[in-house]
Amino acid sequence: MTKTLDLITVGRSSVDLYGAQVGGRLEDMASFEKYIGGSPTNMAAGTARLGLKSALLTRVGDEHMGRFIREQLAAEGVNTQGVITDPERLTALVLLGIRDEEQFPLIFYRENCADMALSEDDVDEDFIASSRSVVATGTHLSNPRTEAAVLKALELARKHGAQTALDIDYRPNLWGLSGHGDGENRFIASDAVTQKLQSTLHLFDLIVGTEEEFHIAGGSTDTIEALRAVRKVSGATLVCKRGADGAVAFTGDIPDSLEDGESGPGFPIEVFNVLGAGDGFMSGLLKGWLDGEDWPTALTYANACGALAVSRHGCAPAYPSWTELQFFLERGVLRPDLRNDEILEQVHWATNRKGDWPTMRVFAFDHRMQLEEMDGATPEKIGAFKELCLDACQQVAQGRNGYGLLCDRRLGRDALYKAAGTGLWIGRPVELPGSRPLEFEPEIGPDCGGLSEWPLEHVVKCLCFYHPDDTEKERKMQEARVKRLYAAARRNRLEFLFEVIPSKVGPVDDMTTATIIRRFYEIGVYPDWWKLEPMKTDAGWSNAVNAIEENDPHTRGIVVLGLDAPQEELAASFKSAAKFDLVKGFAVGRTIFGEVARQWLTDKIDDETAVAEMAQRYSQLCEIWDTSSAEAKWPANKG
Repeated sequence: MTKTLDLITVGRSSVDLYGAQVGGRLEDMASFEKYIGGSPTNMAAGTARLGLKSALLTRVGDEHMGRFIREQLAAEGVNTQGVITDPERLTALVLLGIRDEEQFPLIFYRENCADMALSEDDVDEDFIASSRSVVATGTHLSNPRTEAAVLKALELARKHGAQTALDIDYRPNLWGLSGHGDGENRFIASDAVTQKLQSTLHLFDLIVGTEEEFHIAGGSTDTIEALRAVRKVSGATLVCKRGADGAVAFTGDIPDSLEDGESGPGFPIEVFNVLGAGDGFMSGLLKGWLDGEDWPTALTYANACGALAVSRHGCAPAYPSWTELQFFLERGVLRPDLRNDEILEQVHWATNRKGDWPTMRVFAFDHRMQLEEMDGATPEKIGAFKELCLDACQQVAQGRNGYGLLCDRRLGRDALYKAAGTGLWIGRPVELPGSRPLEFEPEIGPDCGGLSEWPLEHVVKCLCFYHPDDTEKERKMQEARVKRLYAAARRNRLEFLFEVIPSKVGPVDDMTTATIIRRFYEIGVYPDWWKLEPMKTDAGWSNAVNAIEENDPHTRGIVVLGLDAPQEELAASFKSAAKFDLVKGFAVGRTIFGEVARQWLTDKIDDETAVAEMAQRYSQLCEIWDTSSAEAKWPANKG
């Protein structure tokens, strides 16, 4: 059978609720960040980020948290064929905190949880046969039902020529050896656990654990003695993790000293959070192992992934992409607190964003001031009209990728809420309309703290009327506010679209927009998206594109704004912009809804007519963009 997968991980899958406050007791946590969790789930995501084709075999509940895990895995590129929905049990939860460098309290909510109901019947032979390897973790050997599922997966893997690996992943309280409040404990000696582990160790080609985990697997608190005990029952390569001292691999007999094993370099970094670091380490190790690298190289990958993991908040979100890992290994450590390395963090953010938007056809109806000035406008009527705009947007999009909207909350709250979960790209403005210098809507707050209430799928959109010829005082004031907003967006894991319109402020030439772009990169603002007014010349577009690519090779791209231009003018601007690959599409509003709004607000047309008219105009613009884009690329395709 063709091997379409590199690895399948088997076992725990949970939602991690990570205390957002650092340095206090778990009792004092006021808010939590939500991530996927559980060692196999983390490893599936971590290896996918490194370019491996990974899958997960587990169970999740038939509820919001189960759907969250499934959706997050899919977004990471993990195959979810083996993620089985359990109609009776809830998805496991874990509460975690960061107290200090030594204390990381956690509570497992796993009573009769979905993943512990994994059974032999859930293990499909064709699924296992499609993978080059199967990776198990120790926790699922603690229960007869899940143990049977793991053993079946391992036997099928060996039958179909796949390699097998074990992350010992010893959690005493998950083996029933301590209470719920003892989740942080990593070692309690137990002959029963040792015997259970040793009965399965012969099934693996690779066994990985900390010194304490090898102590439980080998039945001795002397690490060398424990490794030799494991070696007696298994010919696997043994990889022993040693924290700050790195890790060592043993392919044959165990020497008298850990220093005599094969090793890779460690990294002198500050430890911020050890939770999930082992899964990051394992992700890097599996990447090297399955790519056929030698053990020093595989251990280098593993140590680097572990170093990046212990430097950040959360488990799976902390793991690097393959691009990031290569960047880190090539450049090295510039400061030990990696989470404060701005360049590294930008690479991490930009190469791990979710979703793919190669084309952007955005219906922008985030306008406030322009609608408020129309005859017949009231806040209630504007809100109702924006729901019609959403209807038109969805009518054109028909659930396809590459479509989106811009909508505000102050006047468009109901439309914004209805758009959630539709698959549309959603941008949301923060600027007070027409403000110069830049001011924010009251919901955002002067400190931009209001962003903490935003759904993660919303993109922060900010329009700034900025010009290189502004006075120094004007420039510094606006730059400071944009920097504050950008930092708040990143802190809240929200993408940032930055819109600049210099032509409304002063004269422009082919270098004006490029100069603005370079300035904001210079002060440390890296937008995920740029929203730019149409350039008058190809040279203007080329200068702007070059300014972005010189500073951020990982940007999402550019969308072209409309400025209420007639459709004919927009068609001409689309044709010019489409010549540049970095321009992904458009974000246009009044050209689509302007005249319709004037008629609807004065009761000259009904809802159905308004939706139909806007859908037609929006659809026409989409066709114009798609045609312009295809024609721009056609000469290259033809050649």
